[in-house]
Amino acid sequence: MEIILHPIGTIHTPFKKGDAMPVQSVEGRDIEGYIELLPEYVDGLNDLDGFSHIILIFHLHLNEKVKMQTRPFMDNVYRGIFATRSPSRPNHLGLSIVRLDRVEGNRVYIRDMDMIDGTPLLDIKPYVKVIREEDEIKQGWFEPYKNRKHKTWHEASKDKA
Repeated sequence: MEIILHPIGTIHTPFKKGDAMPVQSVEGRDIEGYIELLPEYVDGLNDLDGFSHIILIFHLHLNEKVKMQTRPFMDNVYRGIFATRSPSRPNHLGLSIVRLDRVEGNRVYIRDMDMIDGTPLLDIKPYVKVIREEDEIKQGWFEPYKNRKHKTWHEASKDKA
């Protein structure tokens, strides 16, 4: 089976190089950017402005590596790729929850950026509180690190050296 995805737009951020980019959107708090949606998808933005947060699914287009084991920046142990948020994934898909400021025409203004300028956007979904919030959430190997401050990709790579 072959799956072909086409970008619906481009994410624009202040980050021209990956080494200054935050590791997660929580560390990119208040950093502004915008999505430039292709004209044929603009009607899909109707009613989006009623949400405070949106989920962006995007292509990690500058990452060519695929690793099944990786050492997360905050850990000294190699972990399976599917137990991490590493960009070295088989399909190079990224996912971030960002704050929605406003929608103007084909532009969606957002905050909390953790992606590089020019990132191809594959989909937008509204973030809604779900029934899962009542469930006990286990965070696996990440639990001891949950209160640790995240870093930029550059700082994280120095930790591994």
